[in-house]
Amino acid sequence: MTLEPSELLAAAVSARERAYAPYSNFSVGAALVAADGRIFAGFNVENASYGLSMCAERVAIYHALCQGVRQVEAIAVTGPDGVRTTPCGACRQVLHEFGPGMRVIFADGGRVRVVPLSSLLPDAFGPADLAAAPSPSCELPGDAR
Repeated sequence: MTLEPSELLAAAVSARERAYAPYSNFSVGAALVAADGRIFAGFNVENASYGLSMCAERVAIYHALCQGVRQVEAIAVTGPDGVRTTPCGACRQVLHEFGPGMRVIFADGGRVRVVPLSSLLPDAFGPADLAAAPSPSCELPGDAR
């Protein structure tokens, strides 16, 4: 990552300003840097049915995926000023899919913190786990073909 963590965090703050959070009033912004150096931003988008809402981190990842990105180096996340905000569990799992070694950047008590995603999602499940699983059989127990 050629950007300083504080620069990527500033991009997340800028994205947060465009969040659509009329129900929770908890605006979140995210900015990620892809392996090729491009930066992609996202913000949370709420919906009146709540379950259809989308977190900023996943919006940023999906934005990057639409542009052909398949590897993410780092992501910065910011919530309301003064509130330590890290990715939720669902976002951690999605982030792992596209950057198991990525760094997560967030503000914590007035300082910028950088932590490995693996510290937020230990023993993560990913594509390698699926590849290691035995192939499912089409036969049912007792099938006498």
